[in-house]
Amino acid sequence: MTIVQNQEIITFIEKLAETGSNYRMDEMEDLYTDDLGFLVLAADGGIKRFSKSEMFQEFRSRRDAGEKALSTEKRILHIEEQGNDATAILYRRMSDRAAPAFYELRLKRVSGMWKVSGETVLPWPELDTVKGFLPPREH
Repeated sequence: MTIVQNQEIITFIEKLAETGSNYRMDEMEDLYTDDLGFLVLAADGGIKRFSKSEMFQEFRSRRDAGEKALSTEKRILHIEEQGNDATAILYRRMSDRAAPAFYELRLKRVSGMWKVSGETVLPWPELDTVKGFLPPREH
C-alpha cells in the first residue's frame, strides 16, 4: 500500500520546527491557533496543559536569556488528514541534552493555512519494550 502524504503539511511541519527552534516569536504567532492546548506528560503520570500564551512565554524567556537555538531534529512518522483537520505523529529531539519525544500535532486549516491547534508530548518509548496496547488473545 502506498501512502501519499500532503506535501503542504510536511512543509508546514518543517517551517514549524525551524521557526520554534529559533525562537522567532512573531512568526510563531501565525503558526498556532489562539485556543492551542499543549499537553505534556508529567513525572507524576498526570497531564499538564499549557495555553498558547504560557508556551510562548517559555520560548520568549529562553530567547531573552540567550539560550542557544534548539535542534530541528525530527522524523515525521505518520500524517492523517480529514478535510480541514490533520494529525501528525513525530519523533522529535530538541537537543542532545534533552530526551527524545513522541509528538502528536493536531492541525487545523484556517483561512487556507495550516495551524497547530494542539500538541501532545510524551517520552519516546524504549522500542524494545513496546508491546501491543491490547493483551495477547487467549482464544
